[in-house]
Amino acid sequence: MTATFIKTDFQKEWLQRLTPLVEEFANNGAEIDEKSLFPTEHIEKLKKIGYTSLSLPKEAGGEGLALYDLLLFQEKIASGDASTALAIGWHMGITMDLNDKRNWPEYTLHTMFQEIKNKKLLNGAATEPKTGSPTRGGRPETTAISQQDGFLMNGHKTFTTMAPALDYFLVKAWIEEEGTVGEFIVPKTAKGVSIEETWDMIAMRGTGSHDLLLENVFLEKDKLVRLLKGGNKREASGWLLHIPACYLGVALAARNYAIEFAKTYSPNSIEGTISTLPNVKMGLGEMELELLKGRQFLYAVATKWDECETKDEKDSLLEELSAAKLIATNCAINVVDKAMRIVGAKSLQRTNPLQRYYRDVRAGLHNPPMDDMTIMNLAQSALEE
Repeated sequence: MTATFIKTDFQKEWLQRLTPLVEEFANNGAEIDEKSLFPTEHIEKLKKIGYTSLSLPKEAGGEGLALYDLLLFQEKIASGDASTALAIGWHMGITMDLNDKRNWPEYTLHTMFQEIKNKKLLNGAATEPKTGSPTRGGRPETTAISQQDGFLMNGHKTFTTMAPALDYFLVKAWIEEEGTVGEFIVPKTAKGVSIEETWDMIAMRGTGSHDLLLENVFLEKDKLVRLLKGGNKREASGWLLHIPACYLGVALAARNYAIEFAKTYSPNSIEGTISTLPNVKMGLGEMELELLKGRQFLYAVATKWDECETKDEKDSLLEELSAAKLIATNCAINVVDKAMRIVGAKSLQRTNPLQRYYRDVRAGLHNPPMDDMTIMNLAQSALEE
């Protein structure tokens, strides 16, 4: 099914390069889930083949990765291990966003690009215990107090994905003197930075999405990279589609398992395998339809994004980007559910990967943007047309 979405030799080459790693990731998936292990070796192997710098611009040593490319690759990785894909997807996407928007000081941006080329990793740290998801508009309680030669930061962030492997955190904090939120680069090595290993979920157990604690962390002035004075103005960020791509990868793994099961399982109550039964064929066909629907929508929106030439054109895709996440994620959930119906009670065995896919894919409902916000924004957009 993936072959029909491959457009370029570059995509084909990188999918081939990822395939042996993805097979290895799949073999480790059960243990990662069972023990809630962070897949350090997976991340290191992605670094080794140069994957983590692909989304850098070419002049900085990357490939200027297109959104369409990113989604294909992330989907592939997730078909092996969802936690690995979601974790590295944040780094890849944020790097792409920095290249796209160029909203940091030029020197700072260049320096960060060099760090990423040297296999350093970064992710944002925005969610907090009392504010919840930043997409809901809550003001961060994390503060950065101006000092003569920098800032003093204190705060507590949650859901800091890939925390064990990160070198830099992009932290949003309230600056009282400015009356607005600022975004800061916080090195993991800075004094007062610590990780509290709190991640204990039933889904995506290997993402290492622990709490980030910031206690009197001193940051030089140049670590403030931008002020978010636009209030709650929404801005298009195509890179966030790495999230639904991840869950479609999980769905593809579930689909493949169900097909193989149907072709090989032969109870003594029938002649041949269950793949000949009308109800099983119906389930398989419905899975294919869901995957076609979710993937066609996702990749169509990614294609439109890649063809945009201006920021205004990209911002005009706000609702389509959100809708792509909603549709692809819910299609993925439906595929896993149908796969489990085909396999039956065996799908609930702890040794069966389908029960892990079922838990992992549902995490997509709680990644931004949330379904309810997408629907409400679509309604508001229609009313304002």
